Amino acid sequence: MNASIDITTVWAFIIAFAVFVYVVMDGFDLGLGILFPLFPAKADRDVITNTVAPVWDGNETWLVLGGGGLMAAFPLAYAVLLPAIYTPVIAMLVGLIFRGVAFEFRWRTRAQRNRWDIAFTGGSWLAALAQGVALGAILQGVHVEGRQYAGGWWDWLTPFSLLTGVSLVIGYALLGATWLILKTEGELRDKAYRISWYLLFAMLAAIGAVSVATPLLTIKYAQRWFTWPNVVLTAPVPLAVAVVTALLLKSLAERQDRRPFFLTLLLFLLSYAGLGISMYPYIVPQSITIWQAAAPLNSQLFMLVGVAILIPLILVYTGWAYWVFRGKVRPESGYH
Repeated sequence: MNASIDITTVWAFIIAFAVFVYVVMDGFDLGLGILFPLFPAKADRDVITNTVAPVWDGNETWLVLGGGGLMAAFPLAYAVLLPAIYTPVIAMLVGLIFRGVAFEFRWRTRAQRNRWDIAFTGGSWLAALAQGVALGAILQGVHVEGRQYAGGWWDWLTPFSLLTGVSLVIGYALLGATWLILKTEGELRDKAYRISWYLLFAMLAAIGAVSVATPLLTIKYAQRWFTWPNVVLTAPVPLAVAVVTALLLKSLAERQDRRPFFLTLLLFLLSYAGLGISMYPYIVPQSITIWQAAAPLNSQLFMLVGVAILIPLILVYTGWAYWVFRGKVRPESGYH
């Protein structure tokens, strides 16, 4: 029993890790597409896409790992959650397809490049919004009877899920803007600095709105955050958000090119930690725990061996790709 609990917890952290890495690595990629309309010049758009050209498709490896790992390690949760969020998941996949095709095709044609730029922007917006809506739909809870989803087709669409959807779009846009600060020079970087100021305050407002709305969803969330002695463990999270925000404001004011992006990543990590505090140990909020949803112990152990080999390999080649293509991207360097 102890071994089963330990391995199940390990798998829960593996899935959480894969999802978080996808969010931050594909987040700034989607953020660039969200910001595309603010950079109408062709030269600027070419530089923007060149900043992620060597790495953008590899970022989605983590989405596959997170979704596949959920199906394999927590099949009951997969069977319950997927019907509850079919629509936003399909919308996300459509958005990612449009974004991916547009990214490649905009370099292959000049007469219709503007159309592919529109597809790149629209796909990025759709994928980001759908991911945030799906998160909100899961966090607000789904109707479960027995061992299956018993809700309706439109249960995912609520004011709270729309709030989380818009919040994630804002967060991705801030990641994209700070990525441009890190990777570009001149007027493009200066504009990214200006945009980052507005997006930072918008993201703080979004974090505050979601933080206020989440405990109102169910008394269990409120108890997790505000009752004694839980508050001793949860209070450091908002305090850390305040500290990181102050550092981020300072780095933008002092125009430190490297720090804004990594401090924004830290804001995402703290927000993700808050999500984990609210949900754990439930994988289907208020209905199914990670142990109830877990695959048999032998299956978990078998898959763990593969993941123990696979994840380090992915981290190594991903880190190598980012290292090789480190530094500023200039207009004369290109993706062809």
